[in-house]
Amino acid sequence: MKYGWFSVMTLSGCTGEKEVTVKAKEGVVDLLNKLLTEELTVINQYFLHAKMCKNWGYDRLHHHVLERSCGEMKDAQTVIDHILYLEGLPNMQRLGTVNVGETVPEQLKADLDKERAMVTMLTQGIQHCVKVGDFTTRHLLEDMAKDEEKHIDWLETQLETIGQVGLQNYLSEQIKADG
Repeated sequence: MKYGWFSVMTLSGCTGEKEVTVKAKEGVVDLLNKLLTEELTVINQYFLHAKMCKNWGYDRLHHHVLERSCGEMKDAQTVIDHILYLEGLPNMQRLGTVNVGETVPEQLKADLDKERAMVTMLTQGIQHCVKVGDFTTRHLLEDMAKDEEKHIDWLETQLETIGQVGLQNYLSEQIKADG
């Protein structure tokens, strides 16, 4: 499907109405739909990992991972809104592979892999937006990349903590939710 010039909105100003047209730059809507697929995938992966942690009695970890899942939902909403702004059609039917960790360390590593892949995708998207001159989408992707970097830092810290204090000590700290 090709995307061309689209009338996005009519703005009312003090002197009357002015029609604004925005061109969905080449490849941007496709890029955003790939990003949306990844967001929808990680929402499910993090949600399942959160529920597994709750089932195992790791309330603290459950709450943190569930918050991340909800944060990814907000990111997906932002991507959907932006695709619609560009008069594109969000593809909600695709879902990537949900990598399920059977232990807490496996979950953390699987989530870290997803976050790193997301940063790579966002970086490539930023480069594409610069190339085609879509500075609004570029800014959106830059903000998302900053957020993903924070998730990477948290996941790396958890894995390093497990390495330093041992899995049993780490998990014993995850039993009670932060209060």
